[in-house]
Amino acid sequence: MKKLSILGSTGSIGTSALRIVEAFPRKYRVVALAAGKNIDLLCSQIERFRPKVVAVSDEDGFRQLRQVLRGRKTPKILFGSEGVCEAAAFPEADIVLSAIVGSAGLMPTRAAVRAGKIVALANKEALVTAGDIVMKEARTYGATILPVDSEHSALFQCMHGWKRESVRRLILTASGGPFRGMKRKQLRTVAPADALCHPNWSMGRKITIDSATLMNKGLEVIEAYHLFGMPLDQIGVLIHPQSIVHSIVEYCDGSYLAQMSRPDMRGPIALALAYPERLPEAVEPLRMDQIASLTFEQPDLKNFPCLDLAYQALQTGGTMPAAMNAANETAVHAFLEHRIRFTDIPKIIARVMSAHAVMPAQAIGAIVEADLWARAISQEAIRA
Repeated sequence: MKKLSILGSTGSIGTSALRIVEAFPRKYRVVALAAGKNIDLLCSQIERFRPKVVAVSDEDGFRQLRQVLRGRKTPKILFGSEGVCEAAAFPEADIVLSAIVGSAGLMPTRAAVRAGKIVALANKEALVTAGDIVMKEARTYGATILPVDSEHSALFQCMHGWKRESVRRLILTASGGPFRGMKRKQLRTVAPADALCHPNWSMGRKITIDSATLMNKGLEVIEAYHLFGMPLDQIGVLIHPQSIVHSIVEYCDGSYLAQMSRPDMRGPIALALAYPERLPEAVEPLRMDQIASLTFEQPDLKNFPCLDLAYQALQTGGTMPAAMNAANETAVHAFLEHRIRFTDIPKIIARVMSAHAVMPAQAIGAIVEADLWARAISQEAIRA
């Protein structure tokens, strides 16, 4: 039986993972949970899965959780970044599912890596902001990183067993989001409610907005760069509205291998938790005879410039990806609060990137400093 620590247990990835645990109770046991502010859902998860350790993001949540659980047999309750990192490195855990949203997931992911865990990585920002550090420490501490993002899981499967030198190109697919085909003039008036209506996937609010701007695909390009060690010019993106082909690997002999399944995150989560095995019926099988067509097109960088900004950040290197990511997180939050337009998101990111004095990203301190600086500059841009 594999023992799990699930970071971000109340989010879309965390709840999907817990459904898999419920479906395979003889294979998995939850020993640690970490969550943000959804204390009611966390309490029900504690009641159902009986973890030994629980961590919440802040002291208010800690007090609320203790109040709700008063009089019951309770797990050890922790709070703050240190508490979440302790849950990530919990000695009894075999696998750590890192599914905290945004750059807040960096330090817990690093804690799991430094504890030598198998890390099922759904927090792409850990590699976007500090990929060189995290991958180096994974080698140093003997940690294994297994991708959970559907695109990287697909690449992992398509590359399995083949020499890296035989790979010519990695192709990440993107649905195009709810605004595919729209022009900038139309995009100026879209509301958060419109952007949160993803045509294929059920995801959290932040990643859904990132999908609509194509920034999510930009972050995934940077993640693929670190996970698979491929040069930037060998990582491409294609828009695939059906979300059936999750990524493609082009080989030097002209062959292409693609991974296909329904757009359901339980598939890549189940693969990461069960690897090197596969869980039966993790997702409903495709009916190939009912697929009318599979289409692919180039991304529209003119009207959706966030993808190009991510390429620029990776090409610049150093602390630029961390600054870009922080600017994006700040701008997305402002858009969701109706403080800026949808089309302002890339403008704010570009302004922060143009003002950023890049430093080497060889220490976490430099990355944290770049992150804080970019958030401050982003707030100034939003107020302006």
